[in-house]
Amino acid sequence: MNRVDIKNARALTPPMGWNSYDYYNTSADEDDIKANADYMAKNLKKYGWEYVVVDIEWYSKHGHRTNDEYQYIPFEAVEIDGYGRLLPALERFPSSKGGKGFKPLADYIHSLGLKFGIHIMRGIPRIAAHNHLPVLGTDTTADKIAIANNICYWNPDMYGVNPAKPASQAYYDSIIRQYADWGVDFIKCDDICRMDMPTAEEEIKMLARAIDKCGRPIVLSLSPGAALIEKAWLYSQTANMWRITDDFWDNWKLLKAMFERCEVWEKQSAPGCWPDCDMLTIGKLGKWHKKEWTCNFTDPELKTMLSLWCIFRSPLMLGCKLPGLDKKTLKLITNEKILGLLKFPEGARQLARDDEKAIWVNKNNGKTVIALFNLADKTNKVSVGLKDAGVEGKVAEGTELWTGETVKIAGKALSVEIEPHGAAVVEL
Repeated sequence: MNRVDIKNARALTPPMGWNSYDYYNTSADEDDIKANADYMAKNLKKYGWEYVVVDIEWYSKHGHRTNDEYQYIPFEAVEIDGYGRLLPALERFPSSKGGKGFKPLADYIHSLGLKFGIHIMRGIPRIAAHNHLPVLGTDTTADKIAIANNICYWNPDMYGVNPAKPASQAYYDSIIRQYADWGVDFIKCDDICRMDMPTAEEEIKMLARAIDKCGRPIVLSLSPGAALIEKAWLYSQTANMWRITDDFWDNWKLLKAMFERCEVWEKQSAPGCWPDCDMLTIGKLGKWHKKEWTCNFTDPELKTMLSLWCIFRSPLMLGCKLPGLDKKTLKLITNEKILGLLKFPEGARQLARDDEKAIWVNKNNGKTVIALFNLADKTNKVSVGLKDAGVEGKVAEGTELWTGETVKIAGKALSVEIEPHGAAVVEL
């Protein structure tokens, strides 16, 4: 296989898992990660959920104490080794003591039959440059590759690196080799996808090359969005998933806007290459606020979110607190027929969209699945001609995949009455 085939084999279907950000933000600790992993192994693994991802600031020594004041502390004290490579904060991840890094936690996740992931920021820690730390395997120091005016505008931790310097690639090689030694299966790299800084495109390539060299099949996810459609080829050649939106939250306007984003990206999905609609906002969110909240989406909106993500074949990452998840939400995210849409072949497409409705279709093994969405604020009947959906011959009925109920088809059109902001997914 060539390099791209090897990359694509890391994620032949959209990755499914859990990420700590939406609930814990910068405050997640080892016990939090293990508790959510335990829940996933017991309740979700058999449905395809498998990645457990520690999100941002796992190296921050104090961020978890001041989260309500600073999301990202300027010039924060961080755990770091002698080669400028960030390490888990000891107070929050005590098993990393003695330079073990995330290996003990990754071993625990793997013992549950799950996969382990981490979040990283683009570039090299600013403190590594300020202290002139050496770059592993070179005779160069961090200050020689760091670009002092190349800083993420929302997180102050890192400098971008100079792609013209060979030691910049050596730095990426060194961190990815370390993550591979820890047992990392998934990397979410931030401040890189939408290319806010002029070196971001080359840093994507350096990151991809480092993963290719490391000897471990690590899935690469790029954030934040919105990704640039004119860079679709680059993403497909380097990454396994890339964000097509900025941070997604439990707001109907954001959910409705995703239909346009998915329309733009619908032809770019393929095995190993997945445009990413961002995390699923369900259940309990926002522990890092002064008070957590329960997802603001209505039940119909939750079905719309899951239906769109699945027929579009976005990666699925849960952002909530898993322990204590209510039975209704658990049932929602373990619907095997809906989740099964992620494994459909290429060809998902939007048939229609206006301010009040959207219609998507895909086919698999001779069956056609049509997702009907009511985007209006009132109950509506949403209809589509069977011929328009590529259905040949006469069809008398179908099955609605959320409920399992039979849907009768009169004439040459599928027509379903749907509650406000809701969805129906019908298999013919």
